[in-house]
Amino acid sequence: MAAAAAAVSEGEAFAARLPALGVGLAFREPLRGGVFLRRGEIDFLEITADHYLDAAPEKERELDLLRDHFPLVPHALDLSLGSAEGVDRTYLRKLARLVRRLDPPWWSEHVAFTRAGGVEIGHLAPTEFSRDAARVFARKVAGVRAHIDAPLILENITYTITSPAATWGEAEFLTEVLELTDCGLLLDVTNLHINSVNHGYDFRAFLDRLPLGRVVQLHFVGGHRHGEELIDSHSERTPEEVWDIMDGVLARAPVRGAILERDENLPPIEELLTELGRAREMGRRHGRWA
Repeated sequence: MAAAAAAVSEGEAFAARLPALGVGLAFREPLRGGVFLRRGEIDFLEITADHYLDAAPEKERELDLLRDHFPLVPHALDLSLGSAEGVDRTYLRKLARLVRRLDPPWWSEHVAFTRAGGVEIGHLAPTEFSRDAARVFARKVAGVRAHIDAPLILENITYTITSPAATWGEAEFLTEVLELTDCGLLLDVTNLHINSVNHGYDFRAFLDRLPLGRVVQLHFVGGHRHGEELIDSHSERTPEEVWDIMDGVLARAPVRGAILERDENLPPIEELLTELGRAREMGRRHGRWA
């Protein structure tokens, strides 16, 4: 119990160093017109860092325009922090340059790997849930921090299978990674819901095992069902089950921001803003932002 309390205290100190941004959108180019027309209803934007690492001039101008009007938080996809091989130095150099340019309050990556044996696998794959894998992850984060000073937060992913060599559950692994790296957590509450349904566990018990004091940011959105399996397609409005999880997390964790992460079946901006409004009011009720 004392160890758990210490972990929460340490995490709260981490979050306390960061500003409360509120509620925003994951920026997608088709949303650009609506985002600027209704910018007073969007507190901040999350950008996919990889879209701007080798940007054409029009993307550079887009980034400057976004930065002039919104706080921006970069979300990276391809550091492959969970693989045993070294970080791609070219990718890291470009990412570091982007983060320095934006000077964000934090940036994020995934607890996952995207390449193995020099091969790009094309998606986020789950890291083995073990102490050795957590130590490898921590060494890679330390190497990244030598190039990027901004606070790093790490996101939980969905997965269909786990490594047969796993010796821990996901919650225990995430906790070890966060404590070894002293990173914050980007808790994707949709991913938590999907994993709890697909793998048959109680999300409340999962949350009880996490250092909730380290939760800096949330992702939320809806997916779809394929047979008996839920799919993280970012294609539908946020379901009530995810809203319920988010409400519980906001009540317990020092969340500094929440991002609606819609990628497919993009609706009119008004529908997205309705979801943002609900999330904003939920966070206000729990004293997370103004």
